[in-house]
Amino acid sequence: MAGDLGGYAYTSNVLACRAFAWTIVIATLVFILNNYLTLWWDWPGARSVSTGNAGALGWLQLFSYAGCAIAAVFHVHRNKTRSLRADAAAIYRISAYIIRGAFWMVVIVGLADMILSFLRVEGLLPDLVGEKMAKDLGRSSYRGLYVHVPLICLSFVVAAFTRTLGFTWLALLVVIAELQIVISRFIFSYEQAFMGDIVRFWYAGLFLFASAYTLTEEGHVRVDVLYAGFKGKTKGLVNAFGSILLGASLCYVVLWLGMGSKSSIINAPILAYEVTQQGFGMYVKYLMAAFLAIFAVSMMIQFAGYFLEGIADYRGDPDKRKLDSEPAPH
Repeated sequence: MAGDLGGYAYTSNVLACRAFAWTIVIATLVFILNNYLTLWWDWPGARSVSTGNAGALGWLQLFSYAGCAIAAVFHVHRNKTRSLRADAAAIYRISAYIIRGAFWMVVIVGLADMILSFLRVEGLLPDLVGEKMAKDLGRSSYRGLYVHVPLICLSFVVAAFTRTLGFTWLALLVVIAELQIVISRFIFSYEQAFMGDIVRFWYAGLFLFASAYTLTEEGHVRVDVLYAGFKGKTKGLVNAFGSILLGASLCYVVLWLGMGSKSSIINAPILAYEVTQQGFGMYVKYLMAAFLAIFAVSMMIQFAGYFLEGIADYRGDPDKRKLDSEPAPH
């Protein structure tokens, strides 16, 4: 089937590619939702169907993945006139929102937890909040649930009202945090565990969250053995299939192995509010495990958009970004 709606030529193959990309995006988000329901609300999970202990909730979680494809097809059918690049841009915006929320989370939670750790190690916390609250804030589960979780929610609210990605500012914060360690250690002979924790916390966020953005801006290092000599259509085909076969598959492995069960390497630290054992350090180690999930989710969504960009390049569809960057004819 081929058609021309609103000036944009489409075929059944184009619609199928768009539906496939949106299925990846929706299924990734549904996987995270199901993981939350399984871990925190004791739902049986989709895998429980294979053991015969699913119940109605388990079957609902299983069929939710089939609903992803249905929702994707419905979305594409309602927006036939949308181009591949327009769909890719919409997918990029979803990934960008997740990254913005994650960056604000790293900054806000990091600063708040660092201040709490400083007050605790200096014995100032009981004077400010009382003995009982000070003891509660010394428990990772309490601090995580009543301090970190509200701040994480606030971070994603802030991300909805700002369109900037603070990579530069976060890098500056890492430098400042490292600098204050040097100054306090060699000038004032003062050093605490939380000072190193904040550097690792911010640096991990900078490294993992910037990956999806860097992919969009073509900033990752590409080993050009054959690729540089390919024609534009061939490059598009390589990017499209590489995004799925190499990129999305890697993200799938990270999510499946890291969040496949309660004892998985990402889920287990989060459930236990895992912390380091270095004195009165920060209580954010479990969040650093969650960074891997945020990395995999943002990259998975980004690869879905990159897949559509590759198909558009293969078809020779015009790229508005490149046209806007070209100088106007004299």
